[in-house]
Amino acid sequence: MARLRDGAVYWLHRALVVLCALCWTSSVRFVVGQAGQLSVDASPQTARKIPDKMFGIFFEEINHAGAGGLWAELVSNRGFEAGGPNTPSNIDPWFIIGNESSIIVGTDRTSCFERNPVALQMEVLCDSKGTNVCPSGGVGVYNPGYWGMNIERRKSYKVSLHIRSSDAVSLSVSLRSSDGLQKLACHTITGGKKQFTNWTKIEFHLKSNINNTNSRLQLTTTKTGVLWLDQVSVMPSDTYMGHGFRKDLASMLADLKPQFLKFPGGNYAMGNYLRNAFQWGETVGPWEERSGHFNDAWGYWTDDGLGFFEFLQLAEDLGASPVWVVNDGASANEEVSTARIASLVKDVVDGIEFARGGPKTTWGSVRAAMGHPQPFKLDYVSIGNQECWMLYYRGNYQKFYSAIKASYPDINIVSSCDKSTISPSNPADLYDVHVYASSANMFSRTSMFDNTPRSGPKAIVSEYAVTGNDAGKGTLVAALAEAAFLVGLEKNSDVVEMASCAPLFVNDNDRRWSPDAIVFNSWQHYGCPNYWMLHFFKDSSGATFHPTAMQISNYDQMVASAITWQNPKDRSTYLKIKVLFFVVNFGSKGVDLNITVAGLGSSIKSSGSKKTVLTSAAPLDENSFQQPEKVTPVSSSLADAKQQMGVSVSPYSLTSFNLLLEPSKHSTI
Repeated sequence: MARLRDGAVYWLHRALVVLCALCWTSSVRFVVGQAGQLSVDASPQTARKIPDKMFGIFFEEINHAGAGGLWAELVSNRGFEAGGPNTPSNIDPWFIIGNESSIIVGTDRTSCFERNPVALQMEVLCDSKGTNVCPSGGVGVYNPGYWGMNIERRKSYKVSLHIRSSDAVSLSVSLRSSDGLQKLACHTITGGKKQFTNWTKIEFHLKSNINNTNSRLQLTTTKTGVLWLDQVSVMPSDTYMGHGFRKDLASMLADLKPQFLKFPGGNYAMGNYLRNAFQWGETVGPWEERSGHFNDAWGYWTDDGLGFFEFLQLAEDLGASPVWVVNDGASANEEVSTARIASLVKDVVDGIEFARGGPKTTWGSVRAAMGHPQPFKLDYVSIGNQECWMLYYRGNYQKFYSAIKASYPDINIVSSCDKSTISPSNPADLYDVHVYASSANMFSRTSMFDNTPRSGPKAIVSEYAVTGNDAGKGTLVAALAEAAFLVGLEKNSDVVEMASCAPLFVNDNDRRWSPDAIVFNSWQHYGCPNYWMLHFFKDSSGATFHPTAMQISNYDQMVASAITWQNPKDRSTYLKIKVLFFVVNFGSKGVDLNITVAGLGSSIKSSGSKKTVLTSAAPLDENSFQQPEKVTPVSSSLADAKQQMGVSVSPYSLTSFNLLLEPSKHSTI
């Protein structure tokens, strides 16, 4: 969690950073300050393979990242459970259409779903004729979704709801503008007195001829009687890989080529209280039967449409290895003793069976019934979320470790304790590291793992981010500091196995944490500078690392790395050299850099090489909905690519030189 800032200190510091940025901007037209030498040793003797899963992504249900975000469900509180199990209850964000003389709306516990007992009851007092005539358009309820539903022209939306009534039914289900005046699409459900005596599921599709980014779902009637509704859903038919993920947001993840997906949190996995922790077993099976839960770590309800199965499916769709964070018996305010941890341990082993078990096993059969008979490839389980300091963590961890290894000895188990605590009596395959720091401090952590012992378990840096005064909502300087940190991880990839940033997503209507990699609302999205920075590292997993040496006086804030990697599409091989120039002094100028490559087994082709630069007019620049590409990489062909070449590097920039190699003799590790 971010610490509260002292107002006066914060704004003074911010002003100084802005002044520095203005001074730098005035010099960026710009004169090269001095020359330097970058040497790349590409010989096989010094080369080292970077782990195959080096760079991935970490998803936490924070900032409405899933509910109202990546999970494409448009209805908020679709099962009317968010108000709690006691009725009558709050139905927020549903609104009533009509006054108390025409309709009475409440909740009761008459649902047909055992784990979701709450249903909505509409007692309609008016009619289409007689002494109490319903208002024009009828009475009922509407749902605005998550700050408005994005309805796109000519796209299909699957509507599903459960209905019960002992009276004749004529229910209009429509998609409308936010004020209800403009009808985008409509379907009417009708039936006689006996047709809906029992709960009945109704499904149909709606298609609009109009675009509207701020729509709502409306259910109205002009027929007197009592009507119950439950589990009301609107899903776009066009989702990523057909699996329910919002297509534009999931595509942004796919573009990063993540090699692993760590989920579901974070604090979300633990909860402020255990009753609100992520319980995997409550999030599988038909979505109507999922109980949902209050995300007390970040203050909102989730219907758990994005559940354990969906996380595994997303990892598979992205070609990433799932890394499951399990609750270790601790929340922010509670802890289960080791003497009482057995049931939670069994629950985790059952969860692994759900993911990996055959279709005839107890939990594997549940997965198969959900449409995935083949097991998921779950190879990583992380025990807890940085609770090593808690009283029972180590004892509980031993129980989890032993039980998981007994049934699944190949699974890699991640400890929340640091490397110094791991031993034969307290074993781990990996240990989890979280790094949150200011931009200057993050840059200094380029050498964080330089002196780490080279034997024993490796680190997974599963959460890192620049926070504080110059992070803003995602600034260039924050992205560059994180890039420098990742360069250090590449250099130390013999002791660091995996890395991912945090948080990944933020719905701009519910920003609980800044900065984040991807910002969105119901219909727009953009990547922050740190999202675009990650593109410079997406080819590093499984690549070959080459040592570099920088020779330049008075510039201790320039770092570089080099890799060779192969494009899987055309099998072309590239030498990629990344140079990061991170400056904080006034009047900083560019550097004229001479790059020399030695020991390369293949020559560099005369054409096909590319230079890509991430920079902007000022180090505190951010992207926004108004300027989504203000800070994005710019690529150009590199005509004079060779083993010795001169280049210019701008202040506050990340530059990659992707050099296409001749195919003849080059080999990778």
